[in-house]
Amino acid sequence: MSDTSSITIRPLTGEEIRAAIDDLAALRIAVFAAYPYLYDGDPAYEADYLREFVDAPGGVMVAACDGARIVGAATASPMWAQKAEFRAPFEQRGIDTRALFYFGESVLLPRYRGRGIGHAFFDQREAQARAQGASAATFAAVIRADDHPARPEGYQPLDAFWRGRGYALVDGFTTQLAWKEHGEAQESPKAMQYWLRQL
Repeated sequence: MSDTSSITIRPLTGEEIRAAIDDLAALRIAVFAAYPYLYDGDPAYEADYLREFVDAPGGVMVAACDGARIVGAATASPMWAQKAEFRAPFEQRGIDTRALFYFGESVLLPRYRGRGIGHAFFDQREAQARAQGASAATFAAVIRADDHPARPEGYQPLDAFWRGRGYALVDGFTTQLAWKEHGEAQESPKAMQYWLRQL
């Protein structure tokens, strides 16, 4: 594991998130531009999305900083505070979303990967989930075909990392989320697969 002595990882408060929204939006756009999301980012949309986590009761945003610069971030909030399309797979099956904590993105600039920061993001979000009384944590990851034309040579999905954290793919639990990919004229829906861990 690489040296992490220059990196600080801590949760941001509401006002701190507001002050960092432009930096966080740029970070999300930069990281999600790559495969598998291929996101053609919109700064205005990103700012609105990030404000949702400021306003969500019990939500948290964890930042990784190299000095004063934010180089990574991860979000989480109670599932009941999420958009209807995120809640739907659970509500349709009669699962109480008040018992769930939803993990949003975990984004980190490439040069900082492999230092244990991803584990720290999960540790802090899981701690927040427990503090809020959640019994399980869940997240959704985009589904891409193995032969997708944009898949880089040697690409390694994060499935093994997630399983190592105790998460399991939940068969049949999928949702649709729309965003604009590079090369698309407009947004199109993408399938997202849920993973879950009992806390």
